[in-house]
Amino acid sequence: MAKEHSFDITAEIDKQELKNAIEQAKKEITNRYDFRGLVADVDYNENAKTIFLTTTSDNKADAMFDILISKVIKRGISSKALKEIKRDSVGGGNTKVTVNINDTISKDDARKIVKEIKDLKLKVQASIRGEEVRVVGKSIDDLQTAIAAIKQRDLEIPLNFANMK
Repeated sequence: MAKEHSFDITAEIDKQELKNAIEQAKKEITNRYDFRGLVADVDYNENAKTIFLTTTSDNKADAMFDILISKVIKRGISSKALKEIKRDSVGGGNTKVTVNINDTISKDDARKIVKEIKDLKLKVQASIRGEEVRVVGKSIDDLQTAIAAIKQRDLEIPLNFANMK
């Protein structure tokens, strides 16, 4: 009997790399000429999985978000992991942007992934296991085809393929 192989699809991100990217973004914002003398704060709430960007205008907030995204990408984290969810005016004419950190696969997204794999008509089985999707098959080639197909599908979450056995 042939040995079965498997891999897991998750949306986990490396939290230490995210912290490093946030610290690098803070340093760059502090050193940039166009932010000198202005309010430019980056606050990370690890428990709530949010980042708060506070600055004097919408343009500066966009620039801060772009800096944060570039630092996250350089650290090997997908830009899909960060999503702006709210933009508010706060005291003193400042703007506060709330950025959500997306590191889980929702039930709906997991179902979409499983359906996509089943539609490929490969000899693999996909099952939802909490916040991950496990794909099992006898052929490594079929598993690699499934990985390639899921990577091409544009989901709004960062996908990681791990535990290839």
